[in-house]
Amino acid sequence: MNAGVRIGRVLAMLGIAILMGFASVASATVEVAGVKLEETVHVANQDLKLNGAGIRYKVIFKVYVAGIYLAEKKNKVEDILAVPGAKRITLVFLRDLGSESFGQAFMDGIKKNTDLAERAKFVPQELTFGQLFASIPELKKGDILTTDWIPGSGTMVSLNGKKIIDSVPDVQFYNALLKIWLGRSPPDSKLKSALLGETP
Repeated sequence: MNAGVRIGRVLAMLGIAILMGFASVASATVEVAGVKLEETVHVANQDLKLNGAGIRYKVIFKVYVAGIYLAEKKNKVEDILAVPGAKRITLVFLRDLGSESFGQAFMDGIKKNTDLAERAKFVPQELTFGQLFASIPELKKGDILTTDWIPGSGTMVSLNGKKIIDSVPDVQFYNALLKIWLGRSPPDSKLKSALLGETP
């Protein structure tokens, strides 16, 4: 085997190794309760990193896995709310759930974690958002609900990759959604810690 052939083979093997490295990075996931969440997602021409993920428990039952994606990792609520750029909340359901009860839990979460004066600023957005639950008869085990903040557009909600509501403006409203899990009265304090990236 001449030197040129050997060099060619070495370069080919090196190229394969590099491509495999890229593939492993691209497919990197975090597993929570059997659910695999991508460590990086692409939203509004921006790569977002998984800030934290955990399980929402109700009594002893696992309801869903939640993950928050940001442009850069933050471990304080005020920093998460202030970080610029796109954001994503991902919920992967671990059991069937009536959309009406889930929608009510959403609205209650907003009320518990935002002041009346603050909510008064986005009442129309809250009403619009509440309508989306009327369009979903039921959330099934394995369903994936994503709620994105897209700068210049607004809050976008998709179920299993299909948009289910027109964009809702006002970043303050999106932050009110984040506060459902990260505010002063979250539904699950352990989930809040997990979303903040805190290790148990």
